[in-house]
Amino acid sequence: MIDANALRSTCLGFNGATEEFPFPGHPDVATFKVGGKIFALTGLDAQPLTVSLKCDPDEAQRLRAAHPEVVPGYHLNKRHWNTVSLAGGLPDQLVLDMIEDSYDLVVASLPRAQRLLLDWPGGR
Repeated sequence: MIDANALRSTCLGFNGATEEFPFPGHPDVATFKVGGKIFALTGLDAQPLTVSLKCDPDEAQRLRAAHPEVVPGYHLNKRHWNTVSLAGGLPDQLVLDMIEDSYDLVVASLPRAQRLLLDWPGGR
């Protein structure tokens, strides 16, 4: 099961990833960004721990249909974001893959110069 520390280290393990706490009054809500754009959003003290991740719209629908732990993004564009429960119902590798996919989607949307600075090969 992925806990808050593992989630944080996974997100920060990507090239150019940063962590910010941009919401006054909600000091436990962390955003993980690359190129100034969010790829993961989580309340680190939340029980159960959840993370919102960017997702291809077709894949988002498939994941929601297959896993009750994956729901439309909470307070986000529900077409492009999923909120994922990390309470242990999903295999860790699936969660890690979803985090990586979210990072890749955001990096792919960055200008070419930024992608080159990140040494991003177009996917991992």
